Formats: sequence, C-alpha cells, structure tokens
Amino acid sequence: MTGAEALVRSLVACGVDTCFTNPGTSEMHFVAALDRVDGMRCVLALFEGVATGAADGFARMTDRPASTLLHLGPGLGNGLANLHNAYRALSPVVNIVGEHATYHRAFDPPLHSDIEGLARVHSAWVRTVASPEAAAADAASAVAAALTPPGRISTLILPADCAWNLVNPANLVNPANPVNPANLVNLVNPVNPVNRVPVRAKVAAARVRDAADALRKGQAALILGGPLLRTSSLDTCGRIAAATGAELLTPTQVSRLERGAGRVFVDRIPYVIDAALKRLQHLRHVVLVNTKAPVGFFAYPGKPSLLLPPECEVLTLAGLAEDGIDAIDQLADRLGAIDHEPVREALARPPLPTGPMTFPGMAAVLAALIPEHAIVVDESITSGRALIPVTRNAAPHDWLTNTGGSIGMGLPVAVGAAVACPDRKVICLEGDGSGMYTLQALWTMARENLDIVTLLFNNRTYEILKGEFKYVGAGEAGAKALDMLEIGRPNLDWVALAKAQGVPATRADTLDTLAHQLRDALAERGPRLIDVMV
Repeated sequence: MTGAEALVRSLVACGVDTCFTNPGTSEMHFVAALDRVDGMRCVLALFEGVATGAADGFARMTDRPASTLLHLGPGLGNGLANLHNAYRALSPVVNIVGEHATYHRAFDPPLHSDIEGLARVHSAWVRTVASPEAAAADAASAVAAALTPPGRISTLILPADCAWNLVNPANLVNPANPVNPANLVNLVNPVNPVNRVPVRAKVAAARVRDAADALRKGQAALILGGPLLRTSSLDTCGRIAAATGAELLTPTQVSRLERGAGRVFVDRIPYVIDAALKRLQHLRHVVLVNTKAPVGFFAYPGKPSLLLPPECEVLTLAGLAEDGIDAIDQLADRLGAIDHEPVREALARPPLPTGPMTFPGMAAVLAALIPEHAIVVDESITSGRALIPVTRNAAPHDWLTNTGGSIGMGLPVAVGAAVACPDRKVICLEGDGSGMYTLQALWTMARENLDIVTLLFNNRTYEILKGEFKYVGAGEAGAKALDMLEIGRPNLDWVALAKAQGVPATRADTLDTLAHQLRDALAERGPRLIDVMV
C-alpha cells in the first residue's frame, strides 16, 4: 500500500470518518486512496475556508474530529480564518496538508512555502511525514493531539513522495509514546501505531470548596463554557442556581449551547461593550467553569478591557482543559443542591406577526417556527441581536455562534453540522456581508443535498462596522468612510447567487412572506435560502 493509503486507513481506524476537502496535485494519491479504503466520507468544498469551517461545525456537533485535505501552503492559508474560529471554539480538527516531494522542495518551486510556520498559527501539533512508513503512525498521533483537552487543531503535512511511495513493512515506525502516557486511556491500534485518547484532569477539592463559599455570598454568577452548555450539565448548574441564587451566564461567543423549552436558561453576555458592562456591574463573585473571564471584543477609548467590575472576586473552578462536568457535580454535592429543582424554560411559541419587516418581527417568526431539535448556526451579526432573547422559549434546539470573530463561518459551519447530524434540521442565520466570504458553501449544500435553511439578512451594509466606528470614537463618518461600510452599488442578488449554485431561493420583504416561506422551507428536505430584506 502507498503511504497515502496507510494514512487514510489510520484515520479511519482512529474514528475519523469524514474529510472536508479541496485537493490539488500534491494530494492526488490521498484522493486515489479513497477508492481503496472504506469508511471515509469526503465532502468537496470549492474554497478551503469552507472546508475548515465545515470541520469546525462537524466537531462542535460530534465532539470528535473531521479531517480537512488542503493543497500546500496557499490552501492552508485560505483556510486559516475559519481555523481561527475552530481554535476559539476548542474544536478538534485534523488537517492533512499536501506538500511538494521531499527532493523537489530544494528547487524552490512556485508553490513552495513554510507550511509548518503557517500551521503553527492555530495548530497545537504540527508534523511533516518523513517516510511512507511513518504516515500511519503520524496520522494516529495527529488524531490523539486533536482530542487532547480541551480540543485542539493538529496539522499533518504529507510530502507527495511519502504519499505515492509504497510502505515497506520492514521499516514501519512504532512510536512508544506519541503523547504523554500519564494522562491517556483507551488504546486504539490502527495499522501499526498507537493512538491514545486523553482524559480531562479532575480539579482539586480546595477549588470546589472556594467556589461554594463564593456562591453562598450572593451577587454571584457561574460563567459557563464548553461542555457545561449541554442539557445535563445545565440541569446541575440550574440546581446550584436554585440553591444559592447565583446567576448562570455564558460568554458572548459559544461553540454550542443547548437551549429552548425544557432546558435551563443561561444568559449570554452582550456583545456591545456598554450593554455588557451594565449587565455585569452588580456582580461581586464569579466562578468560571471551562471558560475565561469575559473581555471586550475590542478595546474602546475610555472603556475597560475586562467586563467584570474591578471589585469582583473571580475564581476558576475548572480551566479550559479540566473536567468541568465533574467539578460542577462536586460543587452541587457540596452545596446540597442535588435536591433543588432547576427552573426549566416553558414552551411558548409567539403568534406569527404580519406587516413590514422589523427585527422584533423576524425574531418572532423564527421563535414560532424553529423545529424541535434544530441546529441554529448564527452569524447574523447586527440583524440577529434580537433573535437570542426572543427564541428563549422556542422548541429545544442547539445554538452555534462565531467563536473567533473571523467572519464567513456561518455557511461552512452549517455544512459541517448538517453532515454530522443528517437527521436534524439546520437553520443558518447569515449576514449578507459575512456570507460573501464563503458563499461557495451553498454549492456544497446543493451537491450533498444537506438539510439546511439559510436566512440571509440582506441590509446591503456592514452595519456592525457603523456601530464600531462610533464606539471607537472615530467621529462622524463622511462620504469616503461610509463608502467603506456599505456593500450596495451594485446590490447583491442573493436569490440569483444561491440558484447559480443549485440552492432553491426566494426573497421575503414582509413578515407575512417570511413566515410563509420559512414554513415551506422547513417542511422540505434539502437546502433552501431565503433572502430577507431588512
């Protein structure tokens, strides 16, 4: 077998069964191996940022890595923006990046670049395959690295000759310890290497005691991230809130939040700096679980970077890589909260509004029509700020946001979520400006017949930047400045853009039309786009 085939077999044996790909010449033997290895689904993207964003969405919904297949340094570079979001989402991702043949690099061909340097921007683990015999072991180590808590990006670089040359069984590599064996369990043996899956470290009892003492003092909050935002853990946090009166909060950027009817409510800290400071100003004791202390998205003149009041005591119960679920269970036990009943949200579907398009009306339409167990991918930016509070009592659903702030994540993450969960409806809330970064994802939705309904909020402007212009004290925007903040002239025709890539599309300019079109789109299977004129 070739080195590429050994690598693919190793990925499959390690549980990586999906690859989001945009290959080139150096990856052709990986592509050829797909015909000889069962168990790997490959999803083609027309832009590398779609592939990396889809891997992020897949990981958020499965808690395991997908692979990407990228072409040399420029291909990896094209995918870096959504790898930034995946890095901030703590999503496990395994990048396979093709490289020139080992002997060819010395001649400095046009596509030669420092791939390892590019990869290290967001990858916690980077390796270049040294021989066909090393490919399988390196792939297993890449998977182990991606699964290392709290979830990491690993990048394995595969030179073309290491991909096309045959594996010599006499030269197979057998690494003794691809990762630290002290923290590993569940040995898996693909082709020849050893892949070890890490476990999260338990927190010290002293931290649990200190957190309990802080919550008992009042004016306190638990700020939750990562796995704490799933239903079972939120139930435990709800019991703690009932026992102590503590508030439950989450950062503005959440990789995945299970919310809606029947679930414990956790309040999302506002994005806008003044609103966030006002929301948190009364707190005197904060306990962090699998997240960091909240900070402003940007610096603003005369505003603090940290959003909590200076006199607030901040304790970390569990760091990003530690076992927050176990820590919360211990905390509930110490507080005697197990017997307290958490407050769960009631189901309340608002009546469908009518009339001209408004932000509250759009929110009411969505809240009324979200299907049970839908996945909502939110990159609606300014158009969607009313959506979070109004959908609080909608049917139970998952909500995924832009964790890193690099725009263009919505459509690709929706692709990955739909591939990961084909039995669940995906609703993508996308802004027109951010959607243009990765609109090629619509083609992948059509090709794979993914069950995604995209609400494209079309305001023909970078509305969020107009607000930021004011917040940073840049003065009044004149004609030249405004020209950099608006995306009309010509206006984008999203119905035509979607249809050109195979996605049926309609346009809604009233709430009545939006409700009708969204209901029809949700009743059908496959991709749909609604151009919402706001």
